[in-house]
Amino acid sequence: MKVTVVGAGAVGASCAEYIAIKDFASEVVLLDIKEGYAEGKAMDLMQCASLNGFDTKITGITNDYSKTANSDICVITSGIPRKPGMTREELIGINAGIVKAVSSSLLEHSPNMILIVVSNPMDTMTYLAHKSLDIPRNRIIGMGGALDSARFKYRLAEALGAPISDVDGMVIGGHSDTGMVPLTSHATRNSVKVSEFISEERLEQVAADTKVGGATLTKLLGTSAWYAPGAAVSGLVQAIACDQKKMFPCSTLLEGEYGLNDICIGVPVILGKNGIENIVDIELSDAEKAHMQASAEGVRKTNGLLDV
Repeated sequence: MKVTVVGAGAVGASCAEYIAIKDFASEVVLLDIKEGYAEGKAMDLMQCASLNGFDTKITGITNDYSKTANSDICVITSGIPRKPGMTREELIGINAGIVKAVSSSLLEHSPNMILIVVSNPMDTMTYLAHKSLDIPRNRIIGMGGALDSARFKYRLAEALGAPISDVDGMVIGGHSDTGMVPLTSHATRNSVKVSEFISEERLEQVAADTKVGGATLTKLLGTSAWYAPGAAVSGLVQAIACDQKKMFPCSTLLEGEYGLNDICIGVPVILGKNGIENIVDIELSDAEKAHMQASAEGVRKTNGLLDV
């Protein structure tokens, strides 16, 4: 199992680290455009191998896509990160060119790859990958919902005063501060609806805090977060590499599902060795349906800025 991560910045390096620590891949290739940067990150990570007990080989490469050849899974984290006050949508001009060039280079050397897109605005970058690459829709996945759901569960556990292992919840819709749809009606604590434990007002606050989870961290850190995004990517990669058939909300190209067409947006999917193996249709409340439609309109507006 060979995994390539393009972009050796904070998110890419964290992603490579978590994949290596889980020890399910034989090799992780970390590629960056900056001379020596990926090589340095890879060396630093490999010096953790004996300390963290993994045998995954991590190789750093400067802009040589031939070294990524025959990768099973490729991850694109490259692009400029958010700064305080920026929306994910404001990154589109620069990141669209990067994602288009990178995805084409990866496909040239790994024609059977499954591609995971992390670069923002993620739903639109995932849509761009679909329009740029002639491969089946199950092999292009946008990572957003897995991260947003982790942030939702963090806020739920905080509100409940419960261990996070007790809590389950999911966020669908667009990966943006206004587009996320936290499914509060489906959230549970050990299979009991969280509405049994906290007020509707508190639950609405949890949803609101979840939606600005990334912006909150960007304001505190001065740049985008990296630990949770890296962990979220590694979860998707492991589910595919180990054929786990796990359910994650991911941005996928819809062809009528949820009443939407020709758009990439977060919905629950089953991930296995073929990438997206099934799109799960779940029942939404009227309010959630309305929020999902509004979210889709926002994503389409951003997609309209693409030159495809």
